[in-house]
Amino acid sequence: MDTNYYKKIVESLRKGIPPKRGVREYSVGHDKLIEGIKKYLLDCIGDTGLIRFVCGSWGSGKTHLFRLLAEVAFRENLAVSSVELNANSTVLNKFNTIFAEIVRQIKSPEYFEGRREDELVSFNSILEESYYYHCCGQRKRPSNITPQDHDKAIKIIMANKQIDIDFKKMICAYWESLRDNLPDSNQKQEEIIQWFCGEGSIGQYRKKYEVSKIITKENSKLMLHSLVNFIKSSGYKGLLILFDEAEQYYSIIRKSDLQQAHNNLLALINNIESLSGLILIYATTPDFFYDEKHGIKRYGALAGRIGQPEENRPPRALDSIWNLDAIRFDLPDYIEAANKIRDIYCKAYPEEASKLPTVDELKTRVEGLYQKNQRMSRMRFWRFFIVAIMNDLVDHIEGTVRNTDDLRQDTIKSLKEESYE
Repeated sequence: MDTNYYKKIVESLRKGIPPKRGVREYSVGHDKLIEGIKKYLLDCIGDTGLIRFVCGSWGSGKTHLFRLLAEVAFRENLAVSSVELNANSTVLNKFNTIFAEIVRQIKSPEYFEGRREDELVSFNSILEESYYYHCCGQRKRPSNITPQDHDKAIKIIMANKQIDIDFKKMICAYWESLRDNLPDSNQKQEEIIQWFCGEGSIGQYRKKYEVSKIITKENSKLMLHSLVNFIKSSGYKGLLILFDEAEQYYSIIRKSDLQQAHNNLLALINNIESLSGLILIYATTPDFFYDEKHGIKRYGALAGRIGQPEENRPPRALDSIWNLDAIRFDLPDYIEAANKIRDIYCKAYPEEASKLPTVDELKTRVEGLYQKNQRMSRMRFWRFFIVAIMNDLVDHIEGTVRNTDDLRQDTIKSLKEESYE
């Protein structure tokens, strides 16, 4: 990675915000879980689909874990889609809205590596990379695609019986637009993406693309099969979908909608094994498991299939539920994180490395911050800690090093946190 990659991480950490790329560079406490995921989940998805649940209170690190999982998946050659479930636009009782968001948010390993970072509609890049792969056996744009290459790609995708016929027709229509390179190609591509997102009416697509349906609430779960099989046919190992519940998601939707949402979730669980190449990870709060009114306890079939989190055991890859609240971070973890952040800074600004605190000096600083702030909630302490360490590194660069008390107070003030103790 070049220095710009590390500079972007530094800029995010200065604000206490997880970077979009590079979480693994400073992550601690998840090593065993990640190794287990790579060994027991990612290596076997060619034969079966998998679903896991992440349980954690607000601030337990679900977002951090999801970004870490996405990076791992990209490096293992999976496409990734991150979907936030909310009561307005992406609701589980209307799976077509979920499918549309999966399509909109899907990203390829090439996107993660930075070559597609500014792509507005990520499924465009998946369709393009798939076209190049079917034409020439590589997902990078080749210097030349012959008519024979194009015809071969069309023939291969149309012969795939694991993909819905209309799904295949729209893929081929997109590929035709890449070959034609006409002035209206962008408009045509946008229209095709709208079909994949379930937008518009069948009338606007039937004559132009010879399809007999659009993606609806009724067929969207079946279309997920086609999407996964298309991803696999394009040289990816599979697809990782990360579902993240918005706050109080289940408590604010209607009772009938909640029942349908539970039905759809149960259907996904019951059919997941037939979706080889797919990993679903569903992040939620403890209320999802224990709340008598809105949680899965009110729906015995779903509660029986999912189970309950292990209260006091750190998560393992083979567990059905990963309980983040059971993870404990101690002083050695914070020291390790600080050293990793220092290494990131060295790689971002190698010319300043000699001015940074030594490993021993940094350890002393971490011990001081840890002793004075143990009563903070975990979320607040992690954010405070990362920003404080970044401030300390900058202090050393500028030659104006603050003592631990001043660093602590100034960092708390900059974060505008009123409830730190």
